[in-house]
Amino acid sequence: MRLIKQKIAGEITLAKNPGAAMKKWREIFGITQTELADYLKITPSTISDYEGNRRKSPGINIIRRFIDAIVDIDKRRGGTVAKRIEGEKPPADIFEAYEFPEPLSSTKFVERIKGKVITNKRRLKETNLLGYSIVDSLKAILELPVDEFSKIYGPTPNRAVIFTRVSVGRSPMVAIRVTKFKPTLVVYQGLDRMDDLVARKISEVEKVPIVLTTMPIEEIKNALKRYTYL
Repeated sequence: MRLIKQKIAGEITLAKNPGAAMKKWREIFGITQTELADYLKITPSTISDYEGNRRKSPGINIIRRFIDAIVDIDKRRGGTVAKRIEGEKPPADIFEAYEFPEPLSSTKFVERIKGKVITNKRRLKETNLLGYSIVDSLKAILELPVDEFSKIYGPTPNRAVIFTRVSVGRSPMVAIRVTKFKPTLVVYQGLDRMDDLVARKISEVEKVPIVLTTMPIEEIKNALKRYTYL
């Protein structure tokens, strides 16, 4: 648990926008402003002011109280989120996970990777991303057990999953269909068209947009570097 707290504290402290980073972690733990305010015995508007940067940047004592609160609230609920974060270490040869210090709009994300949206385009305007994962689709499908597939999401499913080595697009969407957690959007890297009707159908049912891009992976990483927490 100590390492989780250090991870959160480090990200908030180093973030250009500490309030946005605090909001991100509150939402990762699924805690409302009212719940957090009740625990800290302050008003919800105080939480809102910090997250909206309407108060000066929080000091270390505020950050410590915030982190202790969200971790303790999660512990009372069974510690589900903390356990997921502790078990998020990915097999490096199968996937990589990157986090954003503050929410990034899905539309901006797609623009940066020069993507083409082929399903659920309207959903992009309604969603933000807290990170992204790059997944070797062949290795993930062949080597990752279904009950471990959710690890590709890192600490939160509010992210884009970029699949490499995709041929027709069906297998990644089938895998997503049978897992509990769903990404905010799916990217097929290396494809400029996708005709698989099953993948399209799953995308529509799950309300997960599919985006195509031919941008090389290293260029994608560079394009997103300014938004990524290092």
